[in-house]
Amino acid sequence: MKTPVTAQSLNRGCACRTLDPERLRRQLEADPSLVGLYKEIARSRPNLFSATTVFISPEQYQGMTDIVAAIESVVALPEYQAATLARAPAIARLEHGPIGAFMGFDFHLGEHGPQLIEINTNAGGALLNVVLARAQQVCCQEMEWAFQPPTELMQLEQIFFAMFAGEWRRQRGDMPLGRIAIVDDDPAAQYLYPEFQLFERMFARFGADAEIADARELAWRDGRLWHAEQSINMVYNRVTDFYLQDPAHVALRQAYEAGAVVLTPHPRAHALYADKRNLAILSDAQTLTRLGVPQALRETLLAGVPRTEQVVPERAEQLWSQRRKLFFKPASGYGSKAAYRGDKLTRRVWEEILAGDYVAQTIAPPSERLTQVDGTAVDLKLDVRAYVYGGMIQLVAARLYSGQTTNFRTPGGGFAPVFVVPISAADEVAGEV
Repeated sequence: MKTPVTAQSLNRGCACRTLDPERLRRQLEADPSLVGLYKEIARSRPNLFSATTVFISPEQYQGMTDIVAAIESVVALPEYQAATLARAPAIARLEHGPIGAFMGFDFHLGEHGPQLIEINTNAGGALLNVVLARAQQVCCQEMEWAFQPPTELMQLEQIFFAMFAGEWRRQRGDMPLGRIAIVDDDPAAQYLYPEFQLFERMFARFGADAEIADARELAWRDGRLWHAEQSINMVYNRVTDFYLQDPAHVALRQAYEAGAVVLTPHPRAHALYADKRNLAILSDAQTLTRLGVPQALRETLLAGVPRTEQVVPERAEQLWSQRRKLFFKPASGYGSKAAYRGDKLTRRVWEEILAGDYVAQTIAPPSERLTQVDGTAVDLKLDVRAYVYGGMIQLVAARLYSGQTTNFRTPGGGFAPVFVVPISAADEVAGEV
């Protein structure tokens, strides 16, 4: 009788490379305007894509789905919204209709199920991960059973475009979709700039006018948002100034405040979801009970969101004594910037944390993936990102890394596609004699 094929056995026992480089090149350069993109990524971003695949079980996928649904239920509560919006800038209290494209729910996969470590409102990598997932090949017989994606890959661009069209309708109704700008600061210098290029071409394939724009070059005049003499009607927002407080973003802020542009994601979504102080609400039994969250949802959240609390001076001594079990993150941080494992803290950094606006989260150790790096088997850590819109998971992808946090600097690391190992595969293989 053979040993069952499971997600864990594949992640820990099958180190072969599944990425087909030529297939990846064809996927990246499907549009003639993108010829040369594969070579440029290989040159300037050699650790953007991992050469292997990550596997998860149906139970892990369902666990992530349940946590996302529970959080959506809490976010819908008026009391929760009042508490989170009260501590955010006034711009977060504007509600024009859109709910926010590409919400990113980031998980570690522990022994007791998925653990939500944070939520991000402008989660990058979705379209890159679609391209990457389509460039995989089976590299061993055991893996063949497992190559079942959680979402139909060939439909995802259509799903993504429908999301943006839906955001437009939430604010503009039946008006024709206007010109879209993919906006960031100095976009060509951003690590994920290749994705901006893919989105520009995706919008064009569905008949929408689109361009990539530098947020600092936008202008607000005559009641409209402009870029290079073109009127902008919708902004796919990749700026990490989540409340548009930087003077360089004044034009975008003015257009958003006036309701003259459809902005997604937007400040309200960040306040409701991505402010890391929200994790303290979602992981506290008394607070959830006070908000009126049903018991079943409370149990899902308390099991799936590591205990988190705000770092305040009166708790400083106790948090310092417990630091080896904690991870410290800035409340409005992103991309693991200025985040620290407690066991690595120095007194100098601790004083900076106390002076800043931080949360302390119980460490949820990441799982690992065995992979080949220069012919040597290497264990890399991984986290799993669920790309979510309106409470529905559109795509699941992983990031492989070594060190404290994801970094896209690890040989063999980077984005990796995620496949769900079907129960029937494990049962059928186990039954063979």
